[in-house]
Amino acid sequence: MKTRPPMTRLLATAGAALLAIAAIPASAIEPFNATYQANYMGMRAQANMTLAQEGGNRWKYDLQVAGAGARLQQATVFEANGEQWRPVSSNDSQRGESGLAAMLLKNREVNTVYDWSANQARFSGDVREGQGAPVALQAGDLDGMLMNLVLVRDVQAGKSPLRYRLVEDGRAKRQLFERTGTEQVTVGGRSLQATKVVRTDGRREIIAWIVDDMPVPARLLQRRDGKDVIDLRLQAVN
Repeated sequence: MKTRPPMTRLLATAGAALLAIAAIPASAIEPFNATYQANYMGMRAQANMTLAQEGGNRWKYDLQVAGAGARLQQATVFEANGEQWRPVSSNDSQRGESGLAAMLLKNREVNTVYDWSANQARFSGDVREGQGAPVALQAGDLDGMLMNLVLVRDVQAGKSPLRYRLVEDGRAKRQLFERTGTEQVTVGGRSLQATKVVRTDGRREIIAWIVDDMPVPARLLQRRDGKDVIDLRLQAVN
């Protein structure tokens, strides 16, 4: 049976981060706990997204998706120094533990250290061939999780263009999201207006629906070759 492609970092999603040098003061950061209904390659699951203070100026942003025998996790520790937010370390893993998920998913885990004193990102774990060398860091670089937070806040602040540099999986890539209008989304039984933003990169597409005053996307959809890979729909956030 053909192995399905691994889940790329969302959060999301580019992807990936939420957080570059965003023009948002550190005092605006507040912890939250969000629950999502997830559909991963046709398998229904539940997802939990949290932001918690680690101590001092460090925060941990975490996404866990579990269900139908699959378990996915993305976690980023970042520093907030005034208006500068930057990743310190990240972990990205996926496992097919039972049933269909065990056949479709390849177990994989990648760890990244963002060494700002040396201006290098270093990767370990199941890094793809040819992507294990350190990557030079630039001011404002994000990982996929941090990009989610930055994307939400930049859209809410009316920032344009929504352009970022993502460093993860052994490489650096430019990310550009475009606003494509507004649509209604349902969160906790309420119909809300959301700004829709899209990033297209060859075979991959990430779409996010962002509602004012919500710290996370109301919906996050990742597609490959025109087919849905993962679809997260917000149920509640507090």
